[in-house]
Order: sequence, then C-alpha cells, then structure tokens
Amino acid sequence: MSQRIRLDVSYDGTDFSGWAVQPSRRTVAGELLAVLERLFGAVEGLTVAGRTDAGVHATGQVCHVDVPQERWEAIGAALIRKLAGLLPPDVRVLAARAVPFEFDARFSALARRYEYRVTDAPYGADPLRRRDTLAWPRPLDLDRLNAAAEALVGEHDFAAFCRRKEHASTIRAVRRMDWRRDPDGRLVATVEADAFCWSMVRSLVGAQLPVGDGRRDPGWPGTLLTRSARADEVVVAPAHGLTLVEVTYPPTPALLRERAELTRRRRDL
Repeated sequence: MSQRIRLDVSYDGTDFSGWAVQPSRRTVAGELLAVLERLFGAVEGLTVAGRTDAGVHATGQVCHVDVPQERWEAIGAALIRKLAGLLPPDVRVLAARAVPFEFDARFSALARRYEYRVTDAPYGADPLRRRDTLAWPRPLDLDRLNAAAEALVGEHDFAAFCRRKEHASTIRAVRRMDWRRDPDGRLVATVEADAFCWSMVRSLVGAQLPVGDGRRDPGWPGTLLTRSARADEVVVAPAHGLTLVEVTYPPTPALLRERAELTRRRRDL
C-alpha cells in the first residue's frame, strides 16, 4: 500500500540547474529524491506544480510523491524535522501532509503565482538581496510598467512570449499582471495564471522593462499578442529575479479530479 503526500517546498535556485533531475547536475528534485529514498525506501511519481529553470527560486513550490504507507505512518509526524536535518541548506520542505490520490501537483493546480523583483537603485542590488533581485541600469516608472502590464491580462495566445514546444499550446489565461514598488524601493511584478509555458513569465517581464525605462511605448507588449511565433525582440529577463510564491488547488477530491481532466485538454481560443 502506498500513500500520496503533498510537499510544500522553498529553495534558493542560485546553485541549482533547475527543478528536474538531470544526469551529473545538481537539481532540486535530485536533492529531494535522494533524501526521500533514504527515509522511505522506494518512492514513486515525484511530480511538481511548476518546473522552474536554473536560477529561479521558490517560496511556494508544491509537489507530490507516493511513499509506502507503513513508513508514512511511522515517520510522518517527524518528517519535516528529519528532512531539515538531511537536505542541503538551500532547499527546505515547509509542510508535508497526506492527500488523496486525486491530488496531482501539476494538473490539479488552479493557479500559479510568481513574483519578479527588480531594483533601479543607482548602486544596484543590495548585497543581501542580490540573489533574488535584478539590478536594472535605468530608472523605472511604475505607471508605465502597469500600463504595459494591463494589456497582457486575460486569455490570449502568448506565442510571442514562449519558447515553443512541438504540439504544445501557447494559449494561457493570465489572471493578474501588475507592478508595485515596495518600501525598500524595489519593484515587484506579480504574475498569476492557470499555467505558464516555457520562459513565459521572464519574457513578459523582459518585454515590460524597456517600457518602464522609456525605450518602448506602453502599448508595445500588448501588440505582440497578435504574433503566432516567438518575438525575437523580447529579451528573457534573467532567472535570478523570479520566485514562485504560490500554487492553489481545489478543496475536494472530486474537484481535484475534475480540474486535472480539464487541464489535460488542449486549449484553443
């Protein structure tokens, strides 16, 4: 008998080659699997809500894995402390709980929310925030950034902002895209959608930064939604400014199963 467990994970992506296991490379999933196998023996089906690229961080990543039920019953209550003692310091499991088999960290997700941090301070990023904040060399205007972001909200074909995968849809529903300036002066972009395609968030940010510093018109990013292929003039913002902060799910097994079935369907406008 096995038990499915949900893990809420936080990591500093600086020294990882992304989430997914890769031969001869240090990855978040690789580190996590090694420790889970040490604690549970055989584990199956480690599945993540969003595969983050090399250098991208997470404070609210979610994954699921199937473990032997008897081992879960034996060590589940102490699992967080055991993981803290075995995992490297740049990855932590914040919570672990049993979930029904209808829960799928990837396909059952309702929304994923990212934040991208930028500083336009003349001295660059604060030394203590240099790992999660992009230093931008020009002053950025908050109103211009939000004007550019507004046109990107909604269900669109984001082909101009995605690195296309064969036979994969680039239609996505962006529920939120906006900017704020925090008390410390940093600018933070919040992007939330039901799902994202490869490099989409960093491309959205990369298209808006030249608007914020005055080199592009606020309407320019929105015009790219008419493209059917990636826009070469859109620069992908560096990975280290990006953090996955939240993934949300339906509350019941029936709704989890329904959501997973819906997510697996190919999208069309």
